Amino acid sequence: MRRAVVALAAAALVACGGGGGGESAGNGALREGQAAVPASRAEAQRFLTQATFGPVDADVERVMALGYGAWIDEQFARPASSHLAHWIAYDNALKADDADANAGQDGVFHSFWKTAVGGDDQLRQRVAYALSQIFVISMMDGTVGDNPKAAAAWLDMLADKGLGTYRELLEAVALHPMMGVYLTHLRNQKADPKTGRVPDENFAREVMQLFSIGVVELNLDGTPKMADGAPAETYGSADIAGLARVFTGWSWDCPDAPDNNCFFYGNVGGSANGYDDRTWRLMTGYGQYHSREEKSFLGVTIVPQGAADPRASLRTALDTLANHPNVGPFIGKQLIQRLVTSNPSPAYVAAVAQVFNDNGSGVRGDLRAVVKAVLTHPEARVVSETSGKLREPVLRLSALLRAFDFRSDSGWYRLGNTDNAGSALGQSVLRSPSVFNFYRPGYVPPGTGAAARGLAAPEMQITHETTTAGYVNFMRDSLQSGVGHGANVTVDGRSVYRRDLQAAFTAELALVDEPEALVERVNDKLMAGAMPQALKGEIEDAVESIAIPALNKSGSNQSSIDNARRNRVNAAVFLALVSPEYQVQK
Repeated sequence: MRRAVVALAAAALVACGGGGGGESAGNGALREGQAAVPASRAEAQRFLTQATFGPVDADVERVMALGYGAWIDEQFARPASSHLAHWIAYDNALKADDADANAGQDGVFHSFWKTAVGGDDQLRQRVAYALSQIFVISMMDGTVGDNPKAAAAWLDMLADKGLGTYRELLEAVALHPMMGVYLTHLRNQKADPKTGRVPDENFAREVMQLFSIGVVELNLDGTPKMADGAPAETYGSADIAGLARVFTGWSWDCPDAPDNNCFFYGNVGGSANGYDDRTWRLMTGYGQYHSREEKSFLGVTIVPQGAADPRASLRTALDTLANHPNVGPFIGKQLIQRLVTSNPSPAYVAAVAQVFNDNGSGVRGDLRAVVKAVLTHPEARVVSETSGKLREPVLRLSALLRAFDFRSDSGWYRLGNTDNAGSALGQSVLRSPSVFNFYRPGYVPPGTGAAARGLAAPEMQITHETTTAGYVNFMRDSLQSGVGHGANVTVDGRSVYRRDLQAAFTAELALVDEPEALVERVNDKLMAGAMPQALKGEIEDAVESIAIPALNKSGSNQSSIDNARRNRVNAAVFLALVSPEYQVQK
């Protein structure tokens, strides 16, 4: 098994690439004058793999009827799912049975999976998930982890502001209390020469490095600008120090602000906003703790006379960041990588960055327009030997659950924490190990074929012997027994203990006597009809090797027959799921 899983990871890496390689015939790339409607079901499925948590028949039919752009517009218009409302409802349901129960972090996971599997606003939530890996907070941090209701609200904020303007999103990120505690600028105070205290620089550094402009100056197409033979740096230590002064004096939104107790504790004598919503209401500026010093960064200076108001300083700083020419290519390229391909061509990046700079109506940073540009660019429709990206574990599972209509017995989608790398996915939403996400956007696995070709493969940073074996084991177990936490439920009039998410596989069970047809259905559901013939043959042979006993005269072996038939379905789906061809999103 060890050798097999290592080979599996290696094969996935070889297949993973991206960008502007040669276009394959019939790949559905949009050309000038061509209608933006998929020419085939497979093309619609491939688009939905990029734009949702996994294609389903209803969405395939909708895309084919409307076309790409109209489907995107329809998705934008749909009401947003609420993770916070789900968390509160789940918490209330627990307390109805046990006053001491608490939804905890599981409430966030359950809400995420309910929306990922069954949510109507797929594109909005898929973009929010992508943004959660750019604008990172993590429940692995003790304070964030102790406020899971606020983490649920963080996902709602990304879903809302992630389809607004970038400037609005940046402010919501900067002032969200969970970002404040995660990157330590909540309760950040001005310098004190007597004690030697200086403003905390953590958020000031990361808001430039990760959330806006990056570390090197970029051309519109994402390539670095050069100075003296090396990439030109965007900022230095003086810029960090100057910007850190902007992020002083920010703390909890509190009814009695600017009282000192509000700044430090978020309440005065136990008085705080209802539902403890200070943990997700945008932070408030406290002038007495805000730096009055000159604030110089990125060629802008806020002079002391204008520096007393925290909000005025913040407005200048965020305007400066949002209008920096790097933002379009820096953020645009990462959205391409999260949704479409790991290695977009410079032309692809430039086209998306241009839309970021001007949506056609003079608006900068219109994220709806940016997302639409990412998903409808001709290169997004190209299939080549280097197009696409490695699917991260969460997206491999979501595609499976949607493809085969897994249903939640409880209605809560009690899937829970999937951190364990050896027996689960090695990844849970909002639980990255650091602010740098689970993987870096420019990660190149050393000593690989991808590295030899100069290709990034970001998701390979969490793909190794342990996670590959863990994924194989998790998928085998999930097909056999279901997914998530177990509970007693009534099935066909009898009480059984089983896991929360189950698939009936009704259509697949009807095909077990026709292995070729069964494999073709799995091919359609998981690979948009692109399964190689060799893999089809291997899976068909494996299915046929599972003998189905004949019914005996008494009918006493019916359960053995049913088990064999289900095992044929499980084998077909499992072998597709663990193949490199599935794990690479082409």
